[in-house]
Amino acid sequence: MSNRTGNPLIHQKRMRAEKRFRRYGQCALGLAVLILLVLLASLTARGYQGFMQTEIKLTVTFDTASLGVEAGQDASNLSPSSYQQLAKTTLKNLFPDVTERSDQKDLTSLISSDSGAQLKELLDKNPSLLTQTKDVWVIASGKADLFFKGGISEKTTESDRVLNDRQLFWLKMLESKGSVRTVFNTTFFTQGDSRVAEQAGFLGAMMGSALTLISCLLVVFPLGVMTAVYLEEFARKGRWVDLIEVNINNLAAVPSIVFGLLGLAVYINVLGMPRSAAIVGGMTLALMILPVIIITTRVALASIPGSIRQAARALGATPVQVVWHHVLPLAMPGVMTGTILGMARAIGETAPLLMIGMVAFVVDLPTGFTSPVSVMPVQIYLWAGTPEAGYAEKTAAGILVLLMLLLAMNALAIFLRKRFEVRW
Repeated sequence: MSNRTGNPLIHQKRMRAEKRFRRYGQCALGLAVLILLVLLASLTARGYQGFMQTEIKLTVTFDTASLGVEAGQDASNLSPSSYQQLAKTTLKNLFPDVTERSDQKDLTSLISSDSGAQLKELLDKNPSLLTQTKDVWVIASGKADLFFKGGISEKTTESDRVLNDRQLFWLKMLESKGSVRTVFNTTFFTQGDSRVAEQAGFLGAMMGSALTLISCLLVVFPLGVMTAVYLEEFARKGRWVDLIEVNINNLAAVPSIVFGLLGLAVYINVLGMPRSAAIVGGMTLALMILPVIIITTRVALASIPGSIRQAARALGATPVQVVWHHVLPLAMPGVMTGTILGMARAIGETAPLLMIGMVAFVVDLPTGFTSPVSVMPVQIYLWAGTPEAGYAEKTAAGILVLLMLLLAMNALAIFLRKRFEVRW
């Protein structure tokens, strides 16, 4: 045996095999990192454009005749359509040679249909502008915005472009006059969803996710922690406890859409709760991450040395006092870490929320836990399925926001674990 193990040929063969294995591991790691970098670079390049917005300068004269009001009359009651017509007329005046009706329609399609609302808001804030002239930067349409961001090429055949040659000429004329600028897209963080790409915002989905997660946390944290405390500290080991533990472990691996079906059957069909509401979404997600919270909490409780319990009992503490005053506080960093990781999983879930009607198109911002809401992953799903080109960058921008939130939650979990971790 000693001759075999001491054979230099065998030793060299083993060393070569070990080196090959290390190279395979390095190649696998390098490939995984490369794929991740390509994905992040692609999302960042596309998502960055979603955080920017093109605006066109119009020298607007708030003419009383155009708005249909008399001097001194309150113009706040006018509909945005009257102001939209004023914006279109101002743009037409910049190109007096455009006289054909079809050409004028193509020209006015270069500004957003929300331009009238911008003018109305400006005049409502400063009524003294009535009968005066002011330079106003209005939002460009999604097609014009896409052109200035390089999404539309002049080399493409006109029939294959969403903008014709004359529209491209007008846009370049505006740019040469200094009437085009690119600014930070505040609309993305201040408004809800919209049928028009340049007006679509992510705030409604962010608020919906926040309300949904709050509902989820209020249900799952006390229920999961108390269940884990009972199973780990008080339950007598036996057949029924073993059966419960096996089922909890199995539920942690059940596909998320199954919990959506359960939420649909129980919360909506039986209890009659409203569809697409944050509270229903939170309770459905609570069903999904409850096994995860129970398992992580039990692991945190089991990591506390038995000497802590014995010392407390020796000083006359009751079993409940031992857990409440000693074991649970020491296990809380692990409990919080597991809870945050469970919530991070919940914030990215889509399938269970689709089953309870959260796929609906919601424009208004939520006002409470029972309001119809959308959440970030569902909003991204809806935008990704929209054929209009302007939603592609919105989708990438929404993914970046979701990723940043997930990274923040995971970083918080790591910080809490390192900050309060106690090594026994």
